Amino acid sequence: MSRKTALRAFVLFLGLAIAWPFFMQSEAEAWGFYGHRRINRMAVFTLPPAMFGFYKRHIDYITDHATDPDSRRYAVAAEAPRHYIDIDHYVPEGEDPFKEVPKKWDLAVQKFTEDTLQAYGIVPWYIPVMYGRLVNAFKRGSVDRILYYSAEIGHYIGDAHVPLHTTENYNGDMSGQHGIHAFWESRIPELNAESYDHFTGRAKYIEDPLEAAWDAVIGSHAALDTVFSKEKELQATFPESGKYVYEQRGRGSVQLYSQEFTAAYEQSMGGMVERRMNAAIISVGSFWYSAWVDAGQPDLDHFDQKDVSDSLKQVLKAEDEERKNSSKAFGREEPGE
Repeated sequence: MSRKTALRAFVLFLGLAIAWPFFMQSEAEAWGFYGHRRINRMAVFTLPPAMFGFYKRHIDYITDHATDPDSRRYAVAAEAPRHYIDIDHYVPEGEDPFKEVPKKWDLAVQKFTEDTLQAYGIVPWYIPVMYGRLVNAFKRGSVDRILYYSAEIGHYIGDAHVPLHTTENYNGDMSGQHGIHAFWESRIPELNAESYDHFTGRAKYIEDPLEAAWDAVIGSHAALDTVFSKEKELQATFPESGKYVYEQRGRGSVQLYSQEFTAAYEQSMGGMVERRMNAAIISVGSFWYSAWVDAGQPDLDHFDQKDVSDSLKQVLKAEDEERKNSSKAFGREEPGE
């Protein structure tokens, strides 16, 4: 075995060993939970040695708080549009929306108004905002802010890599495919993610965070036709008796797509969910790495032994209480809610 092959095997083993308890969760969670936590966790293993020790020490925080932005939608009205962009709203069907929607925020506001942009999602514009905050956190040497913004930006980057986060038809209601959102981003990872190969390579420096955010959205949107067409074809050809199963969830049983139907859908898409998840993993790691570089590559070992402060813990606790006391999230309903 070559040195390079041995190193790859070791890193992959280390990542899976640390992540194994997390992977073994049995509850069904949408990309916003299971997938986001997995993406943030595995992104740690894309980092260079100068960053890896710090992020590995705090990997549980990075993992556990990957879903905080979703929880915040129950308390903050402005949170919802940060998770998606209905890019197809801006053009007639069949036309290229990326030729019509300016990438720069100021130009987009001039063309469509800020109210319109907020109404149809702002994820590619919000990622650079979070990036700037992460750069400043590294410059200040604040463990609280580094971890907080690392977990947060990982969530929005993950959302930008989901095809159904780039369309008004996000849950299939406009095409007679209601429920496709949860099917794509929840049921498939729940059943198959443990077989995915997440060795994505080393994080790379991002020259233009805004351009990188838009690239993620463009790649996601390009996959939409396959997401919808393959599901529709499968619905028409797969035996009705084999489509569904009933599984115990909480105190009751729920109807879910069967393993066979789910596997057939994923195979028909050519492993798209795994590819988009891996693209998100390397993108998250690259955004973290680039923010550290842009901050002047501070010595993370200098404050590696510091832990999250009690004040941040109190803020996170208060957000969690607000979520628990709210019966419904602001904005559009997401799968699993």
